Amino acid sequence: MAGGPAYTRLAGLSVERLAALSDGIFAVVMTLLVLDLHAPARAAVRAEGGLAPALGRLWPSVVAYLMSFLTLGIFWLAQQAQLAADRRGDRNLTWLHLGLLLGVSLMPFSTGLLARYMADRLALGLYWANLLLVGAMLLACWRYARRAGLLTPAGEADAFPINQRRIIRAQALYAVAALASLVSTYVSVAILVALQLDSAVSPRWGLLRRL
Repeated sequence: MAGGPAYTRLAGLSVERLAALSDGIFAVVMTLLVLDLHAPARAAVRAEGGLAPALGRLWPSVVAYLMSFLTLGIFWLAQQAQLAADRRGDRNLTWLHLGLLLGVSLMPFSTGLLARYMADRLALGLYWANLLLVGAMLLACWRYARRAGLLTPAGEADAFPINQRRIIRAQALYAVAALASLVSTYVSVAILVALQLDSAVSPRWGLLRRL
């Protein structure tokens, strides 16, 4: 029986297969981000030298693309750290990771929305909600793996507390960035970019290490 005790006990044991699935989804999503970048229409370039201004008007899409590509890279590394800390998986952990991948798969949509409506607080709010979803699911994966006894000894003693702190701090800072949209959505995006750049150079130099 697909829903019987044996299935429940045996499903999702391989973290290697889950990692392979995650790698594929991250690769596809990171590739899809670039599809929102379009060359300026010929009608928008009416004279000699008109290409440069037309390209300049693409800056919201370029910023959103680079920010989201960096964000996905950070989340990919974070998920790999979680999977590397697991002795094995189980059905519940697999579904939690699939929930994380659901959030990842939404990134092209929230990125495209932000690129087109960067001055709109709703677009910024939805982008932040996307970050919150992925971060919350990653934290749920860590906490469930610890509670279910799925972590290696090193994962239990070292990786879990470090990564839990980093996720909570990062999400708190993302929330601060989202609140900055009350002043200006452009300020909010600038803070998000700075946070992602900081996270990319962590843990040696980044703000998350010093907090």
